[in-house]
Amino acid sequence: MKAYSTDLRERVVAACQQGGRTIGEVAAQFSVSDSFVRKLRRRQRTSGSVAALPPHSGPAPVLNAAAQAQLSACLRQEPDVTLTELCIWLAAIGGPAVSQTTLWRAVQALDWRRKKRVSTLPSATPNA
Repeated sequence: MKAYSTDLRERVVAACQQGGRTIGEVAAQFSVSDSFVRKLRRRQRTSGSVAALPPHSGPAPVLNAAAQAQLSACLRQEPDVTLTELCIWLAAIGGPAVSQTTLWRAVQALDWRRKKRVSTLPSATPNA
């Protein structure tokens, strides 16, 4: 969801400062929620700015670059290893204790795919 423009934020604060108008009236005039007007007024009082906060990047990855390199080396060495075995191996080498889901996301980020081997020989007759 995109943040409201700075121009809209400044107009909302200016309308609130004119006095004689409720938060609900200002919110209805600019088609925003009452809580947005309240939060905007509080932000303007505390910081003096009505600018939007910078976007959050989310939590930091649990596996750093060194752990991902070790994981990649382990996958090249043992391509048929399971996620449970990878979790145990990672903990054994002193890496962070992670869940199988976290490890699966790391394996996907490495673009590692588990290819199943064909159990039967291909047909001798070509498909035409």
